[in-house]
Amino acid sequence: MSADGLPERFDVIVHPVKELRGELRAQPSKNYTTRYLLAAALAQGETRVVGVATSEDAQAMLRCLEDWGAGVELVGDDAVIRGFGASPRADVTLNPGNAGAVARFLMGVAALTTGTTFVTDYAESLGKRPQGDLLAALERLGAKVDSREGRLPIQISGPVRGGVVEVAAEKSSQYASALMFLGPLLPEGLNLRLTGTIKSHAPLRQTLDTLAAFGIRTTAREDLSRIDIPGGQVYRPGRVLVPGDYPGSAALLAAAAMIPGELRLSNLRERDLQGEREAVAVLQEMGADIRREGDTLIVRGGQPLHAVTRDGDGFTDAVQALTAAAASASGTTTWENVSTLRLKECDRISDTRGELERLGLSAAETGDSLSVTGSQGIAGGVTADGHGDHRMIMLLTLLGLRAEAPLTITGAHHIRKSYPLFFRHLETLGATFEYRPTDAP
Repeated sequence: MSADGLPERFDVIVHPVKELRGELRAQPSKNYTTRYLLAAALAQGETRVVGVATSEDAQAMLRCLEDWGAGVELVGDDAVIRGFGASPRADVTLNPGNAGAVARFLMGVAALTTGTTFVTDYAESLGKRPQGDLLAALERLGAKVDSREGRLPIQISGPVRGGVVEVAAEKSSQYASALMFLGPLLPEGLNLRLTGTIKSHAPLRQTLDTLAAFGIRTTAREDLSRIDIPGGQVYRPGRVLVPGDYPGSAALLAAAAMIPGELRLSNLRERDLQGEREAVAVLQEMGADIRREGDTLIVRGGQPLHAVTRDGDGFTDAVQALTAAAASASGTTTWENVSTLRLKECDRISDTRGELERLGLSAAETGDSLSVTGSQGIAGGVTADGHGDHRMIMLLTLLGLRAEAPLTITGAHHIRKSYPLFFRHLETLGATFEYRPTDAP
């Protein structure tokens, strides 16, 4: 059994539910946790990261930082990090598991070392995801890079001095964030030029916010096409508080909107920089009854929902949760400008369309969009493929809650990548699940 009391690997059977009711505290942000932990390791001295996420991504970052020489101590819900500053260990092999953002952030910092090798146990997921744009930028800075056509395993060696460098921003914002973590520690700093259509501005602003929290000075254009980071700076140790997680919370909010009952969800800041905060406005536009009291959102479920058409680029990690709400709405909902969803743990456009159709729903796709036509009934009684993707598992779970018969989801243990207590939290609200151990990866 794992720490959540569930089998190490399992399929889940989702039973229909007539009501969801209760109070929950939103889990800590995965995205802020990984950023804060890395910045803490880049500081000389001790930093307390208060309220860290317990996701596999957070564990991957902690494991890699420790391998690089950071001191890591977990104290209750906090992580105390003794940083290595600008000097991670040389000649270390890091395995970030299936954590793409963690891998990329660390690849940027690897230019401070010699002989850092990145490997993964997930050859069919992270092993297939492209890293070439980041590696090309590091090479332009003078790093030595060896890879398999831009994919793991990858070896990176410095040193680099800094200066002007371009990095493509069309496929992912994570390449630029990786270089932003590196920049302050280089003698010449970094003058970043982001090329192409910049995807996911919100995560870039989260990185800038993280750097500021650790005393790093930066200047950036409003459109983030140019980010200047003076060199010779030091990350300042101290104490930082991780905010609540909007991407995972979007699934709870969507479930509560679809199904009668009431949810009070706390620890969600109103002016948070996470792009998935927009999920609240999207659900409200769809007709959901959601109001805010400070850092708490109150959802009164069961209201009729209607379709919307939205540019989803700013809240990509909430698109699948919102797709579940769209499947309950009248009309056809379309998420536009979401091509980056194809580069996640699975192809979140084509694979989502396939699973929706498996459940009897009407769905369509283009190269950069996903559409679903709502239905008042989902038959259930089938087995759906979780595709090893935590966001897909959330979507399918929400659909199962309102199906007419139980829905089985394979590989449900992959939920731990971002939201280990997802099923437990829904059980608190009244949902019922069965967990079947499996040997499948």
